[in-house]
Amino acid sequence: MGRHRSDPMGLARLALAVLAVGAVVTLLVIGGRALLDLLDAPPPDRESATAPATGTATGPASSAQVPTVRIECVAETCPLVTVRVPGGDVLQHREMSRGEEVRYFEPELDVVLSDAGTVRVTENGVPRAQGAAGAREAFTVRGR
Repeated sequence: MGRHRSDPMGLARLALAVLAVGAVVTLLVIGGRALLDLLDAPPPDRESATAPATGTATGPASSAQVPTVRIECVAETCPLVTVRVPGGDVLQHREMSRGEEVRYFEPELDVVLSDAGTVRVTENGVPRAQGAAGAREAFTVRGR
């Protein structure tokens, strides 16, 4: 009868196994560092916070600086309110409800109000004249 003999692991198989383990370890290290960087990152410049109709400030940034734009819904519902960074992110594109308030701290913002009569807008701490009921308004706000 013949002997049972297993083939030795070839050098190529060993090299592939080492490379695969190295790749897995590298991906785990990169993923772990990315997660730690994300957890240690400072909060973004903008703040979107809801607050009661009394206008109380929320969050640490709002007490230290005046928002570039503050929008408060004064009607039962405020149709489509859009705020975006020019040429960049859309920060808000939705309806708001009575008493809801948002604040943004970006250096420049484009604002579109579907019904300007339903919201109260403050630009750099200065109240903006309220628009006519049902009127659409679009404007740009630059921070100080």
